[in-house]
Amino acid sequence: MPFPSPGHRQFPTHRVEEQPLDTRVTVSLAGQTLADSHDVIRVLEDRNPPRYYIAHADVKAARLEPSETTSHCPFKGDARYFHLKLDDGQLRDVVWTYEQPYDEHRALQGRLAFWEEKIPGLRIEMNDTQQQQRRAEARDPASTGFTGGPRIV
Repeated sequence: MPFPSPGHRQFPTHRVEEQPLDTRVTVSLAGQTLADSHDVIRVLEDRNPPRYYIAHADVKAARLEPSETTSHCPFKGDARYFHLKLDDGQLRDVVWTYEQPYDEHRALQGRLAFWEEKIPGLRIEMNDTQQQQRRAEARDPASTGFTGGPRIV
C-alpha cells in the first residue's frame, strides 16, 4: 500500500473516490467541442462537485494556453492550470491537470479537468443514465454520499 498523501494522513475520513466511466463523454461550449473521450475518470470528493478528468489526448489542445498558475491539494498533489481560449477572448485558469499526483491518485496523472463553475455555458454530456445522475448530484451534492471533511479548492 502506498504511503498516504499529507491530506489523507491529516484527514483520514476525507474521501476522494475515482470512478472510471464506461461511456463517451463530450465537453462543449457554445456549440464547439472542447473534448470527446471514452477515457474519463469521475472524481467524487467530499464537499466538492463531481469532477471529470479527461485523457489529455482527447482534449482540443488548440483551445488551451498554459498558465503560470499552480495550486496544491493535500490529497491529490500539485495542479498546473490552463486558460481556455475562446473566439472572443479567454477564461483564465479554468482547466487543470495533476502531472505528478500522489500515489493514491496516480490514475489522474496527465488528465485534464474543467472548472465548470467558472465556465458559463459549459456542457459535459454522457449517456442518459449517467447524465441524469450527474444532474441530480449537481442539484444536491450530498446525494453523492460525500459530506464530511474539509472543503479543498
